[in-house]
Amino acid sequence: MAAISEEYKNAPLEYQDGQSRLNILGFWIFLGAEIVLFATLFASYLVLAGRTGHGPTAMDIFELKPVMIETLLLLTSSFTCGIAIHEMRKGNLKSLLTWFIITLLLGAGFLFMEIDEFITYVHHGATIQTSGFLSGFFVLLGTHGAHVTGGILWATGVIIQILRRGLTPVTARKVFIISLYWHFLDVVWIFIYTLVYLNGMVA
Repeated sequence: MAAISEEYKNAPLEYQDGQSRLNILGFWIFLGAEIVLFATLFASYLVLAGRTGHGPTAMDIFELKPVMIETLLLLTSSFTCGIAIHEMRKGNLKSLLTWFIITLLLGAGFLFMEIDEFITYVHHGATIQTSGFLSGFFVLLGTHGAHVTGGILWATGVIIQILRRGLTPVTARKVFIISLYWHFLDVVWIFIYTLVYLNGMVA
């Protein structure tokens, strides 16, 4: 392991390695590209939101209760992810893993609810081919759901590395980066909840 410079020896573990600092900076840049991607998807959805054709409208298919459960699961997972990072910086490996796994279980619960929601819509004749509104809806939420799925798989791999190698500047950096990604997905969901669901229910 490279020697820790005097400047960074009191920094959080994930920032003590020079390569880790560069990787974290690079990931912030990557998140900038992700923002552009989701901004484009949101713009496309908002353009298509009123184009329902002869298919169901947002008010016909959206239900507040399942969406609230999804929101609660994902936002709670962001909170538990924050606790995991706190425990990591205290050097508590067992607590880090515990909270990290809870975060992923909450994320899995969110995905289960979202898939069930999509199946319900399809049973009501609301598919991606039905209208412009539903095309924009499924592409936007499907992209977000795919990101959550990827995040769970990615984090699972990081957990395996931590179990094998312990808590080092490198594994700490990986945990920190996945936490940034997870919080980003939660922020995107807040916009989905507001612009898609709430806006659709009151339109």
